[in-house]
Amino acid sequence: MRVIIQPDAESVGRRGARFVADLVRRKPDCVLGLATGSTPLGLYRELIRLHREEGLDFSQVTTFNLDEYVGLGPTHPQSYRCFMQQNLFDHINVRPERTSVPDGRALDFELHCRQYEQKIKDAGGIDLQVLGLGSDGHIAFNEPGSSLGSRTRLKTLASETVRDNARFFGGEDKVPRLAITMGVGTILESRRCLLLAFGGHKAEAVRATVEGPITAQVTGSALQLHREVVGIFDEGAAGLLVRRAYYAEVEQAQSLLESGQLKALGLGGQ
Repeated sequence: MRVIIQPDAESVGRRGARFVADLVRRKPDCVLGLATGSTPLGLYRELIRLHREEGLDFSQVTTFNLDEYVGLGPTHPQSYRCFMQQNLFDHINVRPERTSVPDGRALDFELHCRQYEQKIKDAGGIDLQVLGLGSDGHIAFNEPGSSLGSRTRLKTLASETVRDNARFFGGEDKVPRLAITMGVGTILESRRCLLLAFGGHKAEAVRATVEGPITAQVTGSALQLHREVVGIFDEGAAGLLVRRAYYAEVEQAQSLLESGQLKALGLGGQ
């Protein structure tokens, strides 16, 4: 996993947006996997700015969201469809028919989940999946104990997730207990993953995800098996990483490589 440490949460979002924007420019018809919650908001704000001020074009982009609460319709203020409309889709030129969020009111959830998986395959697979990280190290709604080979499915939320999300609903008793979520196996099939986290309260989850053993109890740790993951964390979230000095060295070398300063890396001859 490539680890990039930024000074603060806003810097995390801006740096993450650069990866998304670079892909959209390089491959205008790319497929993006998107996340909700407070973590990706800075990234979305920067993408909106790039669209408005620099003409970043989303007209050919296809998107798939990770998850949705069961029982909430698309116009419910706490639904993830509503979240995406308010925080991204309504402010860029993505085509509505190219955006997909699981249906929390599907009549046949098993069928809907299979169809969602097929829709991703029909689109050619996800080129870049944006991910947040739960305080217990989960990705999407793949709670501790989820199969690392799991597919899109119905999932019961852990009590810690309910507590974390209670602030959005005005109390734990109002948080739905079920959600549709992409599985860990589905996420691992993305060509690249972009993992974001900030704040000291995420430090243990980040350490377990990046440097801990691969375990179903920390579903984010499965990203260690992925061929290309970029983790962007602020100082607080990176505070418990044992190898942070090495990660800084790797980033310095990457910057020199990208800027063509090959001699500084011992390349290019005399």
